Amino acid sequence: MRSTRLINEKQVIAVETLAVSHLQKNRCLAKSISDAGWSEFVRQLTYKAQWCGRMLVGIDRWYPSSKRCSECGHTVAKMPLSVRDWVCPECGSIHDRDVNAARNVLTAGLAGVVCTENVSPVLL
Repeated sequence: MRSTRLINEKQVIAVETLAVSHLQKNRCLAKSISDAGWSEFVRQLTYKAQWCGRMLVGIDRWYPSSKRCSECGHTVAKMPLSVRDWVCPECGSIHDRDVNAARNVLTAGLAGVVCTENVSPVLL
């Protein structure tokens, strides 16, 4: 199972605290979100992390993980969901939206744990 493997291999795991019920109201996304079982996955991560002494950090859903360049930190003002790849106007880095967001979530989670950085981390 993926959650068990993550817990066994990582000391700190960072996830976005998404409002799944709100996301399911979008007709285009509802089936994909339901199929993904995000809430159940996070629930399993939470109890397994507590059981094994690992740290699970939730990053506030309003944190601009998709819009912030993981290379230089520049944040784009607006980015529609249809934009899947983008180029940072500040440093020229090319980003896949989801990979960039994952890097930013991890960075924010680690900063929240190590440096008590103000990124709205929530210990789950």
